[in-house]
Amino acid sequence: MHDLLSLLPPGTPMFVGGLLLLLLPRRRHAASGVTAAGAAAVVLVVLDYLHLLSLPVGTVVTVEALGYTLTPLRVDRLALVWGHVFHLAALVAALFALHVGDRWGGRRQQAAAMMYAGAAIGAVFAGDFATLFLYWELTAITSVVLIWAPEEGNRDRDERTCFRAGMRYLLIQVTSGVVLLAGVLLRLADAGAGRVDAENPLSFGALASGDIFEASLATQLIFWAFGIKAAFPLLHNWLQDAYPKATSTGSVFLSAFTTKMAIYALARAFAGVDLLIPLGVAMTAFPIFYAVIVNDLRRVLSYSLNNQLGFMCVGVGIGTELALNGAAAHAFAHILYKSLLFQAVGAVIYRVGTAKATELGGLYRTMPWTTAFCIVGSVSISAFPLTSGFVTKSMIVSAAAEEHLTWVFLALLFASAGVLEHSGIKIPYFAFFAHDSGQRPREAPWHMLLAMGLTATGCLALGIFPGLVYGLLPFEVDYVPYTALHVVTQLQLLLFAAAAFPVLLWLGVYPAEKRAINLDVDWLYRRAAPAVFARLGAMVQAGWSRLGDAWGSAARRLRAGLDASVGPQGFFGRTWTVGQITIWSAVMLTVYLVVEFLWSLASV
Repeated sequence: MHDLLSLLPPGTPMFVGGLLLLLLPRRRHAASGVTAAGAAAVVLVVLDYLHLLSLPVGTVVTVEALGYTLTPLRVDRLALVWGHVFHLAALVAALFALHVGDRWGGRRQQAAAMMYAGAAIGAVFAGDFATLFLYWELTAITSVVLIWAPEEGNRDRDERTCFRAGMRYLLIQVTSGVVLLAGVLLRLADAGAGRVDAENPLSFGALASGDIFEASLATQLIFWAFGIKAAFPLLHNWLQDAYPKATSTGSVFLSAFTTKMAIYALARAFAGVDLLIPLGVAMTAFPIFYAVIVNDLRRVLSYSLNNQLGFMCVGVGIGTELALNGAAAHAFAHILYKSLLFQAVGAVIYRVGTAKATELGGLYRTMPWTTAFCIVGSVSISAFPLTSGFVTKSMIVSAAAEEHLTWVFLALLFASAGVLEHSGIKIPYFAFFAHDSGQRPREAPWHMLLAMGLTATGCLALGIFPGLVYGLLPFEVDYVPYTALHVVTQLQLLLFAAAAFPVLLWLGVYPAEKRAINLDVDWLYRRAAPAVFARLGAMVQAGWSRLGDAWGSAARRLRAGLDASVGPQGFFGRTWTVGQITIWSAVMLTVYLVVEFLWSLASV
């Protein structure tokens, strides 16, 4: 039995358990359903994590199918980094979501969350593209439920906007899968034609480095499929569109898995691709300008998430051992502190009903623990010393410096300062301090506080004992984060950025919080595209109407002509005299005889 379990890909128990959660009996009282579903989710995560710990590095399970070798399970150090943190993220998110009701909507959300986490974990340990594609699409199908699921008391959501956001999210996620499938099929075709020298073209491993545009079309399609889920520039707005529309618990799950799964795929297949460096730099920079003006704090966190993904893309693009270690470590740390921030804002939504900065403030008086945990997440994402962000983000910045990428180094420093402005300060300030909204909600429920406490402890533990994450990284770590130069430089940068916030507020330069919808690239498909299609539709309708009018006019003229010819008063329809009939009969007989004579002459 133990041998059979060791062959089971991690994540499978969670996925199957998610399906079983749907079968839990309904209860009249919510507590029984919540306890059953929540306990089941926690047990599933723990059991799956214990199973992962029993799998040694180097474990590979292969299956022969349709002439190809499939690898549903591959355990190596790169996969283990994401495997460990995905399990931890699923555990704290399951604890945070214990309050979700036992009605069909609540159980559906809990089941989808477990299946989503299980599919993401399965993708991390997939060793071939067929298995990866299966999990890739399962994450899309299961995660959209977290956007569509109902939630009582959240005034920021309504069914119509959530449905539309979910449809846009699903369309983009499925498109990523279709592009991935097209790339894999082209790769198989290249292998059949001898253009790919590989024993197993379905093997999910390193595909390209250097200039991605010199790679095959199949490889480029796979790269861009990963890029869609990684929220590359101009492909990113599904993230800011969908995550704020999810339930307060659903956004905690969403923040952990989809985009980091894509970063893992890039690290696995495209380490050292040069294009990832400018793409990553752009991702770190442009979200800053949007995050400081949006009113929805979950939308702020979504832009911040995009910013942090940029650091990871830069690390993968640099491709050195230090940079890849930094990307993996930063993904680990980011999942924890971003989950913590989404949990804090989710707790506010649960008690107050909104995440709009204009309607919050002064909550620290009655929600002190939530405030404290939010501050821990804020200083962690800002990379303050003794927090997880400090010991992981610095690896990527140092890797850029070692490779003499001066402009990248300076851009990452700028982005680090910007993170402090929109996530390190704006989130806790406008949610818990700022103006007094007059609201005095109760503290978050115990299970939310427990989930936030565990996550905050992880953020601090990694910062104080960096060996906890360094020991998991794919390469040997020869890096010391706590040097005098690094600590002093980072503190100077952060203190300068922190000092700028009150000065900007005092001068009135800092953007005021307004009730507005802020669009960036999604303006193209949420405003421009509908307007263009509406215009095209109007033009087609007008053209069709003109064509119909012309057809009707021509039909009327034809009818009038026929009436004039064969109608009751027409030339052929009126009554003829005997003499007229005789004359026309003679004419027709003459014409017939002439034609017959000419035909006989031609046939001689």
